[in-house]
Formats: sequence, structure tokens, C-alpha cells
Amino acid sequence: MKKIAVSADTGEGLKSPVSQHFGRCPYYVVVEVEGDKIVANTVHKNPYAGSHRSGVMPEFIRSLGADVIISGGMGPRAIGFFQQLGIEPQTGATGTVEEAVKRYIAGEAGGASPCGHSR
Repeated sequence: MKKIAVSADTGEGLKSPVSQHFGRCPYYVVVEVEGDKIVANTVHKNPYAGSHRSGVMPEFIRSLGADVIISGGMGPRAIGFFQQLGIEPQTGATGTVEEAVKRYIAGEAGGASPCGHSR
């Protein structure tokens, strides 16, 4: 069993659009995967969406039990924090949470590439 946290723009579970910024997203969808099948998902509000404090989000994602974090974008420091905690970062995701997780399961995810946001 693997738990994948995906940054989401809405609280619609698997149908939520993937958020392009993991720290500012309003929700995370934690998707449980067994083999190549999605077996469950839960929606969690991001309690830090407005604060964007460095280093807080990796600890929050770890508290959700996630092995992987998928997002549209992520800065290099965050990528490093996740890796130090043993959480695999995957960036460059688009579409819905379900589509992003299915690409990850199929080995088609893009890996960890930093975003160049200026905020």
C-alpha cells in the first residue's frame, strides 16, 4: 500500500484539479494505491494555505502518512525537505488528481523539478 498526497484546488477528491503550487493549495487529496489500483482517497484541508511558512508543509504531508507528494510546482528547498523526510516529490502534474495518480502508477510522472515562482 502506498499513500500519495496530491495538491488540489478543490475538495472534490479524485476529480479535483491538481494545484500548481503545493504550499498554497486549499486541499490535499491522499490517495491510497495498492499495486496499480486506487483503493481509497480522503480530502484534507490545508491548514497552512495562507501562511506559506518554509518547512511546515513537508511535516504536514508526513503527518498524513504520505510516501509521495504530487503537485504542479514546488521550490527546490521544499523538494529537499520532502526528500529528507523520505517522501518522494513529483512535480509538473496537470489535470485531475485521478489522472496525475494514474500517470504516477504507470511510471509516467515527471519527477521533481523545481518551480520558479516569484511569490
